[in-house]
Amino acid sequence: MRRAVVLLVVALVLVGCSPTSTTPQAQTPDGGRLLADVTPVPDPRAWSGPSTAVLAESAVVPVVDRPTPTLPTTVTDTQGTAVTVTDASRILALDVYGSLSRIVFELGLGDDVVGRDVSSSYAEVLDRPLVTTGGHDLSGEAILELAPTVVVTDTTLGPWDVVLQLRDAGIPVVVLDPHRDIVTAPDLVQAVADALGVPDAGRQLAQRTQDAIDATTEQIAAVVPPDPADRLRIVFLYARGQAGVYYLFGEGSGADALITAVGGVDVAGEIGWQGMKPVSDEGLVAARPDVILMMTDGLASVGGVDGLLEQVPAVAQTPAGENRRIVDMADATVLSFGATTAAVLDALAVALYAPDAS
Repeated sequence: MRRAVVLLVVALVLVGCSPTSTTPQAQTPDGGRLLADVTPVPDPRAWSGPSTAVLAESAVVPVVDRPTPTLPTTVTDTQGTAVTVTDASRILALDVYGSLSRIVFELGLGDDVVGRDVSSSYAEVLDRPLVTTGGHDLSGEAILELAPTVVVTDTTLGPWDVVLQLRDAGIPVVVLDPHRDIVTAPDLVQAVADALGVPDAGRQLAQRTQDAIDATTEQIAAVVPPDPADRLRIVFLYARGQAGVYYLFGEGSGADALITAVGGVDVAGEIGWQGMKPVSDEGLVAARPDVILMMTDGLASVGGVDGLLEQVPAVAQTPAGENRRIVDMADATVLSFGATTAAVLDALAVALYAPDAS
């Protein structure tokens, strides 16, 4: 069931992304403020107006300087396929959120990355050629031209025939679990490191990731209203105005874990919302969210806050709509759950609890 939820999330994201833009654009720009450096508002439920969650710092910080892979190494991927990697000198790490390539850079192997997916848009990777077309479609021709010695991916990109094409060409392809969550972020780091023959660097980065998540959630807990009745009621709304798509993300989508981690009340979970479903006007109004969390491109696709209130009248009938309390975050960042998970949580906390600083 959870795997099906993940694949539906991916399908929605793929439908919504622009199929024509190939110009490098930073999806996680610097310029945000850290929660530790701002003053929370006295009552976050009383705040009005939209805000954007922006990472305070998006620069790559390798956990070690160019670790030497121990090869060959054989790993069993999420599909039960035994994959032997003998050369990690030309790496492609590809997924819908750009998380896998970022992990490779944080492991200290960024110099060996030869290409990128469209969601890998942090500064250090922008000079690599794209191997995705039409938004998030893998291009077998573009990948083969780069002659990768190993490909690390998951099932969030397609078509699957490209993966088979690469394997037929003799390229080791390691397919990782597409499910992303705060709890599994260190496991994802370790899986990438194991596939590339740097398990020790993986353990260091996984521990750093977990430590950062723990420290950030502790900071967030200090600004969350102690009375559960005073906490922000939050829903994650996925919208693609051009396609007429409006979905609430519920249990198993990753949005539930994100909302809980930032100290909010997961309204979708409260009403038993499983996975993703089209918005129910009656359900949304009855849920009375204080905040609606969205992807930045999704909000833009409906014409911003004004367009959202016009196109989804039920939003206007909620406290979030009445107060224009819409929080957006870059599409490639908000549900990425990789090595930058703590930074994502921190940025969201600033937007929720100190919105005048976001």
